[in-house]
Amino acid sequence: MPSHVVVVDRRSDFPWAAPDRLVMPAKEFVGEAARRLPASARVINLCRDMSYLSLGYYCSLLAEARGQKAIPSVEVMLDLHWKRLLRIALPEVNELVRRTFRVPPEMQPPFTVTIFFGEPDDPRLTVAARRIFELFRCPLLAVELRHKNGWAIESIEPISIREVHTDQRQLFIEALDRYTRAAWRRQRTTTPARWCIAMLQDPKEKLPPSNGKALERFVRAGAQLGCDVELITRADYGRLAEFDALFIRETTALDHHTYRFAKKAESEGLPVIDDTRSILKCTNKIYLAELLQANGVPCPRTLILDRRGIGRIERELGFPAVIKIPDGSFSRGVYKAMSAAELEDIAERIFKETDLIIAQEYMATAFDWRVGVLDRNPLFVCQYFMARDHWQIVKHGNSGEAEEGGARTFALADAPAKVVEIATKRPA
Repeated sequence: MPSHVVVVDRRSDFPWAAPDRLVMPAKEFVGEAARRLPASARVINLCRDMSYLSLGYYCSLLAEARGQKAIPSVEVMLDLHWKRLLRIALPEVNELVRRTFRVPPEMQPPFTVTIFFGEPDDPRLTVAARRIFELFRCPLLAVELRHKNGWAIESIEPISIREVHTDQRQLFIEALDRYTRAAWRRQRTTTPARWCIAMLQDPKEKLPPSNGKALERFVRAGAQLGCDVELITRADYGRLAEFDALFIRETTALDHHTYRFAKKAESEGLPVIDDTRSILKCTNKIYLAELLQANGVPCPRTLILDRRGIGRIERELGFPAVIKIPDGSFSRGVYKAMSAAELEDIAERIFKETDLIIAQEYMATAFDWRVGVLDRNPLFVCQYFMARDHWQIVKHGNSGEAEEGGARTFALADAPAKVVEIATKRPA
């Protein structure tokens, strides 16, 4: 079995065959057949579009759900896509550029350097290029430089394999060969001691993860453990370095201040819940569905579909069927299609936002089990009941109001052992 899987939009995009490389179109990679690839496979994602919820995004997301290491990771895609996240790393990189890039400004107008797996096509940028690749591990990057009181990076953009010029192809292949022979390692992080915890919350959020009473209990529990817990809001972004840890108690989302808070906390060396990797993965139901499948966790029959695969829902699931956008929360973006006509209407709306959707067989139930787990240890078990006369935990009204079902908590010893076992099962 090849040790590397090269994912492209079309097979013709990558004509450089090798015994240890399997070239696979993106639409095949997100399909069910690709689940047969081993978790040890290394995925090199060369798709043209890597924006959020694009097919290229899902290729890396599902690779990580299957236990495979992917380049670029979904975290890197988001860092590059949302430019404000780049600003955290740019000061360090620009300092390297100023110290190592020796080109008189009058001899060189603004120009672009292409980086192939950390190797630049302009050797004058070698030192900075390697650091850029460490920070944004993406196969192909275009770096634009301008002279403003010294050379500085104007932008860092991922580029497509189709944008590699003929005279650059040899450099690309040599860089790829070097990279695939190297070990794929994660960067080490350090965890400082906890003393003062910042708890991010939004007093105006309609459906917060923790209400006011729960937040008060967190503060009291922290005091009992010798920790000072301070409630903060998005206006306190500039104060994060004052704290020893961050606990986010707002509904997290990508392209949202909660993700930026988590990213900033990590850059300051602070422990954070939810961390950025958890946010970008666990807010996506397609990733979670693939993760459950890869680890043999029982769940309703599930299909991951693009627009052309919608007909499978009626054939394989029947009606009613549950249709979900990838990143909904609190029952938002989850629909029940009772017929083919209703399914067509739902699909028409949600495919405007995402290239893939998730469809599941409908299973009537009075409640959901929820198990809180930290470091593989169960913390709590509870049941979330459906809203009255509704099939979801939260019933959203047409005018924006929401009605929630009740909840019932259990001591760990009183919870069904099978529920706790499934929730704490180690990945295969």
